[in-house]
Amino acid sequence: MGDIHLEDFNQTLPRQKTVSAVIEKRASDNVWLDFTYKAIGVVVGEAGQEKQVKRIYQDGKVEHFLVTGLELRLHEDECESYYHNLMSPKPGCFIVAEAVDDPDEMPVPYLVSLSFDEVHAYLEGDEQVYAVEIPAELYQWAEAYVLTHYVAIKKTKRKLRNWTEEASVAGKGAQKTS
Repeated sequence: MGDIHLEDFNQTLPRQKTVSAVIEKRASDNVWLDFTYKAIGVVVGEAGQEKQVKRIYQDGKVEHFLVTGLELRLHEDECESYYHNLMSPKPGCFIVAEAVDDPDEMPVPYLVSLSFDEVHAYLEGDEQVYAVEIPAELYQWAEAYVLTHYVAIKKTKRKLRNWTEEASVAGKGAQKTS
């Protein structure tokens, strides 16, 4: 595989960006729940924002909350996962929130990731994971990061051995020496 030369690509990419998550609270039709919550988006924020939750929209039975001060970090050893996310039919941002005991309490996000592998570990625990559309600015940043740090390694299958043939050849060799 030949080298790829990208013009005007001599830039230093930040390893992290400050982001905010948008959480929707909606009145529930379920007899057992008063409200349902879901993440509806991620927006790039300003560096140094404090973590806080503030209501940004209210209309009847629907409210939107902005959770600020979250960090999205990219790691070189996760580049393959970022690559597969970006190349998937529906690339996404994954928001991880702590599971809450009271279903009417809002789960507050504490992590945003672009790695399938990282969020899969949280899915196996008790954490709440939301998948939302990746904003264009984060897509371009992650794409540039992957192009800078990821080297695809061709995966090869090991050649299967015929164990029965090897056993019969070994058995014949043992008979000749007797």
